[in-house]
Amino acid sequence: MFALTDDDRAIRDTARDFASEYLAPNAVEWDQEKHFPVDVLRKAAALGMGGIYVREDVGGSGLRRLDSVRIFEELAKGCPSIAAYISIHNMVAWMIDKYGNDEQRRRWLPRLCSMEHLGSYCLTEPGAGSDAAALSTKAVRDGDEYVLNGVKQFISGAGTSDVYVVMARTGDTGARGISAFVIPKDTPGLSFGANEKKMGWNAQPTRQVIFEDARVPAENLLGDEGGGFRIAMHGLNGGRLNIAACSVGGGQTALDRTVGYLAERKAFGERLLDAQALQFRLADMRTELEAARTLLWRAADALDTEAADVVELCAMAKRFATDAGFAAANEALQLHGGYGYLAEYGIEKIVRDLRVHQILEGTNEIMRLVIARSVVAAAQTGAA
Repeated sequence: MFALTDDDRAIRDTARDFASEYLAPNAVEWDQEKHFPVDVLRKAAALGMGGIYVREDVGGSGLRRLDSVRIFEELAKGCPSIAAYISIHNMVAWMIDKYGNDEQRRRWLPRLCSMEHLGSYCLTEPGAGSDAAALSTKAVRDGDEYVLNGVKQFISGAGTSDVYVVMARTGDTGARGISAFVIPKDTPGLSFGANEKKMGWNAQPTRQVIFEDARVPAENLLGDEGGGFRIAMHGLNGGRLNIAACSVGGGQTALDRTVGYLAERKAFGERLLDAQALQFRLADMRTELEAARTLLWRAADALDTEAADVVELCAMAKRFATDAGFAAANEALQLHGGYGYLAEYGIEKIVRDLRVHQILEGTNEIMRLVIARSVVAAAQTGAA
C-alpha cells in the first residue's frame, strides 16, 4: 500500500502536473471572481478524472479508491475547491455505475465521465442535515412517473450541473422510506436558488435545488424503491475519503509554502527557518499530515477490499484528515504573519476552503458518533 509502483506514480504525477498547470495558477483569481471553470474540468476529464472509479465500458477509468485519494490530494494542492467538486461529481457517477441498470449506465455515464455533463448530489435539506434519514422531499408515484416536491440545500454545482442524483421520500418516515433518482437539469418543475455567499469554496456554485411538482419518469429510479438511503450512505464512504484527501492536499501545500516563506524571511539577523521553535511547529504539521495520509490510504484500501470495518475506517479518516488539514493551513497562516492574511499569498484561501471539509460529507461530530457506535458494538459483542 505504501510503496508506489510505476503505475501508481504515473497516476499521481498526472494529477500533480494537471494541478500545477491548470489549477494552482488560477486558484486565487477563481476564488475572488467566483468563477466555476467548466472548461478546465473537461480537461481533467480528458485525463480520466471524470469517472475515476467508474467501469471502463462506459468511459470510466476503472481505478481503485486508493488511486483516487492520491489523485484528489494532488488536485487539492492546486485548488481545494475545484478538487472537492470533482470528488462530488465522481461520487454521482459512481452511484449510477454501481446501482444503475444497463440502460441507466449507458444513458448517463459516458457524458458524465467526459464531463460534457456535470453531476450534483442532493441529500441535505434545510431541515435535515446530519439527520439525513429525516429528509422530507417527497416523490409520489403517479402512473409511469414520480412527482417530486421539496428543497435540497447546499448543493455543489447546482444550476450548472446537468445531472442530479436526488434522495426523496417514497415511503414512511425513516431510512427505509427513501429512494434515489437520477434527474436531468431540464426537468419541468426543477429550479435553483441563488448562488450562496460562502466563506470558501467560491470557485464552485452552491445553490438550493427546488422541486415543485417536478415529474420524473419511473425509469429514472436508481436501484429499488426504498433503497436510496443505503445508496447515499455507500456513496458517502468514498466521498468522505476524497474530501479527506483534499484536506491533506491543501494542508500539504500550506506547509510547503510556509517552509519556503520561512527560508526567505529574516528576523533579528537570522532566517526564520533556523529558529528551533518554528522548526518544531513545522515538524508537528508534517507529522499530523503524514498520519492523516497513512490512515486515509488504509481506509481507501479497506473500501477497495470491502473490509468489514470500512465504514468505521472511512469515518476515522475523514475526521482525522479534515482536522489535520485545516490545522496545518491555519498554522501556516500564523507562521506567515500578516502576509498570510493577504489574498495574494493564497494561504487564507486554503484556510477558508478547508474549513468546510470538517462539516460536509457528514460533520466531524457525526464521524465521532459513527466511530463510537463501532466501539460500543465491539464491546458489547465481547461482553456477550
